[in-house]
Amino acid sequence: MPDGDTAAHILAVRIAQNGPISLGEYMAVANAHYYGSRDPLGEAGDFVTAPEISQMFGELIGIWLADSWLRAGKPDPIHYVELGPGRGTLAADARRAMARFGLQPDMHLVETSPALKTKQAELVPEAHWHEDLANLPDTGPLFVVANEFFDALPIEQHVLTEHGWRQNMVARDRNKFVAVPGKLIAESPVATSKKQFPAGTILESSPESVRVLGELSGRLATQGGAMLIIDYGHDRPGTGSTLQAVKGHMPVSPFDSPGESDLTAHVDFHVLANIARTRLLSVHGPAEQGQWLKSLGIEQRARALIDARPDQKEAVEAACHRLTHVDEMGRLFRVMAATSMNWPDPEGFVYGNEPPAG
Repeated sequence: MPDGDTAAHILAVRIAQNGPISLGEYMAVANAHYYGSRDPLGEAGDFVTAPEISQMFGELIGIWLADSWLRAGKPDPIHYVELGPGRGTLAADARRAMARFGLQPDMHLVETSPALKTKQAELVPEAHWHEDLANLPDTGPLFVVANEFFDALPIEQHVLTEHGWRQNMVARDRNKFVAVPGKLIAESPVATSKKQFPAGTILESSPESVRVLGELSGRLATQGGAMLIIDYGHDRPGTGSTLQAVKGHMPVSPFDSPGESDLTAHVDFHVLANIARTRLLSVHGPAEQGQWLKSLGIEQRARALIDARPDQKEAVEAACHRLTHVDEMGRLFRVMAATSMNWPDPEGFVYGNEPPAG
């Protein structure tokens, strides 16, 4: 059995005492330990996020927020809320861009990692930190930003066996963590669907994403404002497992080293959009990240940076390519916004020829 208070030890003890645990519980424990014990970002870490690739990313988000604020009539007070803000790079870059237009919101960062809070305090020292959503400001509009946040929330999986749908669980076999169908037949996750699936089909859901998005949408409906979600995922429901892990910038098995690798799954934007709509929010997108950034002027911003620092030409061009090209982050990552009633339609999205809501 793993030693100490590692995530692997905690999970092994739970399974030994109570039997197989849900995939969601496994993922929650593993990621809580992972993010709580390190700074996983950068070339020396496990992965790199868009704000760390270039200042252009955070600056354009700041401009996007400032434009919405100006067209909404400059409401005051207004609060910037970022979920899982990494090192604080996006918040710092967005704050700098917003200030150029006179927008200086209170900065609120929802973070549980002590290591990352320390990094964030260096870049956004005036921020207010929150462990969860409960104590966010409850008066005044919110600008909520979630970049690569929802992909790390726990998921559940249901697998169709010869005996019906069963919840995927995590067990121990020869001192290794393994996924196994639960002994009890779970309630069908597609009870209202007439579609037939072959045996072995896996359907994913994320109850925690539903809870978080529902709470945020309720706040926006009451307080006003806009929410921006940027992540990798899919626009329409699908089948199959999307659970994955990365360590040292390389893919590894999600069950090899819980708490030592980053566990993520594709974000179901279709579900998130419908939750927002149930709170009477207007949903915009999702759009491809590359097209969204280009519509906001990332190529023009890149040229301006190159004109100011010709010696950085190759680095700036490489960053722009990585953020926008269809073979890099441009197509895999999606951008979706949700705005409260009577809030202006935000920039970066196509209007007038969007597909109907499903």
